[in-house]
Amino acid sequence: MPKAKKLTLNQKRAKKKAKLERQKKYMWVFKNGKQVRVKRPAMIDEIPQEDWLMQNADPIWLHQHEMWHLLYAAEEQDTH
Repeated sequence: MPKAKKLTLNQKRAKKKAKLERQKKYMWVFKNGKQVRVKRPAMIDEIPQEDWLMQNADPIWLHQHEMWHLLYAAEEQDTH
């Protein structure tokens, strides 16, 4: 079996950069006992997008964008 050729410095850098980009874009989870790669959830200021919207969105904006589940969740938190 022939030896594998060594990568050049530029190829190593490109491979490392591509790996870091994949790690930022995807994460590994278990589904049905198998490890699967899925896209990471959207983040705003290192907070999941849904949580950020619950903290900062105006009730009118939530209603206009049909995000009633967040609107009702915010109302339930206010009553407790």
